[in-house]
Amino acid sequence: MHDVREWTAQARRALGKRRDPVVVQTLRSATAATIAYVIALRLSPEELPLTAPLTALLVVQVTLYATLTNGFRRVNAVVTGVIVAIVFSLLVGLTWWSLALLLVASLAVGRLVRVEEYVPEVAISAMLVLGVTSVGDTAWARVVETLIGAGVGLACNLLLAPPVWVEEAGESIDGLARRLRQLMLRMGQEAAGHTPTYADRAAERLHEARRLDHDVVDVDAALRQAEDSLRLNPRVREGLLHRVVLRTGLDTLEICTVVLRVLARTFTDLAKRREPAPLFGPETGAALEQLLSEIADAVVSFAVLVTTDLSTSAESAEERLATELRTAAGTRDKLALLLREEAERDPRNWQLPGAVLTEVNRILDELDTEHRTRRLFEELDRVSQEQRARMPRLTRLRERLGVTEQMWRNRAGFGERSR
Repeated sequence: MHDVREWTAQARRALGKRRDPVVVQTLRSATAATIAYVIALRLSPEELPLTAPLTALLVVQVTLYATLTNGFRRVNAVVTGVIVAIVFSLLVGLTWWSLALLLVASLAVGRLVRVEEYVPEVAISAMLVLGVTSVGDTAWARVVETLIGAGVGLACNLLLAPPVWVEEAGESIDGLARRLRQLMLRMGQEAAGHTPTYADRAAERLHEARRLDHDVVDVDAALRQAEDSLRLNPRVREGLLHRVVLRTGLDTLEICTVVLRVLARTFTDLAKRREPAPLFGPETGAALEQLLSEIADAVVSFAVLVTTDLSTSAESAEERLATELRTAAGTRDKLALLLREEAERDPRNWQLPGAVLTEVNRILDELDTEHRTRRLFEELDRVSQEQRARMPRLTRLRERLGVTEQMWRNRAGFGERSR
């Protein structure tokens, strides 16, 4: 029985690896490059048509949206470089000064044709073509191989659907929320006087809060990848709604990160002024520790909410978040009275206890479900208006097919749950 369970666990781990986006992307890229090379062997006059698999490897990007945009830009860059090389071959041979002129001309033309990051590819293609004897045959072969590689890369993404990176983006958002939670818990414990030499500890927490900015940048990169994977992906429905929910969720966590950094700064300033006395009185410190613990739990619940599909799980996550926010609001009201008494006992630093209350209020406001729903509606309206202005024909087609109507029905249902 033990052997059977161990074999089953190994099978599950192997299946999980097969479904891992990195593994899927590696297999898709290798498959596309191999197929492109086999086709180029039959169609290209070159003995080793390596440009085709190279193009396929670069064209098959992580997402279908990136493949389409990068594929067209790469083909444009290669063809432009070949044309520049042909023009130079008719006028001058290959010398050091003609090579310099070729590079300058290729890079300049690459900027004009708007190939973005593939500007160096224009110069590379021009040099490779100009550096051989039979320019005409080589130029034609390079164009053919590039078209084969780009075509195979696009076909692989259409036939073999690229991975959707939403789960990875959700894990990044959840990880950021949990790091916020751990920092809040430590700040609460130290505010309650559980550790000595608070001024040094407060400075350490301030540095930790500042380092969270780097985590936000990493999560933003993961979210951008997920947003691209949702665009033009035939396996995904309601891609716009998913993108907006994740993006607005990250915006909220980023604001909470900024406010927490300001709160850590307030703690540091207050500790320096009151040292060696405790940061807060015993009752005030205990209330602040409790409040930060409740807010920390609410931050994690918020991350769970924005990374969960619109289903029963999302409803339960939203109910849990609302309950935690109500509990935190009651503790906040209790803390407000205690901080007022602290400011009256120490009128020289009255503005710092007031700042503490202001900052925890801002975090609670950002996590509020009504605020989130309003922010989500506003972002959906903005994105929809941009799409109508940029692609009016596609928008009309989507409306005729009922895609937009379905999205708005889901949006309305989401709003009802939020209320």
